[in-house]
Amino acid sequence: MARFWVCVAGAGFLLAFLVLHSRFCGSPVLRNIAFAVSWRTEKILYRLDVDWPKHPEYFSGTTFCVAVDSLNGLVYIGQRGDNIPKILVFTEDGYFLRAWNYTVDTPHGIFAASTLYEQSIWITDVGSDFMILWLHGENGTGPAKFNIPHSVTVDSAGRVWVADRGNKRIQVFDKDTGEWLGAWNNCFTEEGPSSVRFTPDGKYLIVAQLNLSRLSVVAAPPVGSIGECSVISTIQLADQVLPHLLEVDKKTGAVYVAEIGAKQVQKYVPLNSHVPAFGS
Repeated sequence: MARFWVCVAGAGFLLAFLVLHSRFCGSPVLRNIAFAVSWRTEKILYRLDVDWPKHPEYFSGTTFCVAVDSLNGLVYIGQRGDNIPKILVFTEDGYFLRAWNYTVDTPHGIFAASTLYEQSIWITDVGSDFMILWLHGENGTGPAKFNIPHSVTVDSAGRVWVADRGNKRIQVFDKDTGEWLGAWNNCFTEEGPSSVRFTPDGKYLIVAQLNLSRLSVVAAPPVGSIGECSVISTIQLADQVLPHLLEVDKKTGAVYVAEIGAKQVQKYVPLNSHVPAFGS
């Protein structure tokens, strides 16, 4: 016990010395320590909103996908199963509004593209009538080849980010030409990404890894460079939750996660206004 208190006293003396030295001599030592501490405290960036949704009993199937209509404050959820509503609609506050079971058979992905004049929801189910501008789809491990391309998003610089799940990487392309710009694989050695979305300020990506039941906050590279993947924060979910696809609210920065293992959608909100989910 005496040795313990001696160590405590020694640590206190050292800290006091560093404070005085920094105050009168301009030493960078204390500033470096303070930076390290603040960096660690900011790694916890989100908290689970345990009150969302208000009525989770509406989750009656396997929740595969989620989309946020930030303009109208709506959350759309696609679920699979027999004799159940395939699309559920909630408010951002978690109140159930409506559901439907027509025109959709087996939803896999969902995207909200509403404008001031029209509400528009796109669901990947059996096909589409889009005109193809460019296409990369060959199976393989090289650049511009894929093994289970599972999620895609576009940043403000016109770069297309594809979660190449089977190859354990994210590939990046030019939105207009389809040119391959680079790939990230150093962050996904355990398992590939199943979903990828940008925070509202475009400075970070939120990435889901299905079988690890993990969400990661990854720093986005500057325009003109892809560089290496850098994880600044993680959210470890419970075992077998299995986050399949996620969406980020473009106004609030809230993250909605469709979990096929837990058969639910959960909402994570930023802890404060200066964490990566928000842009000033």
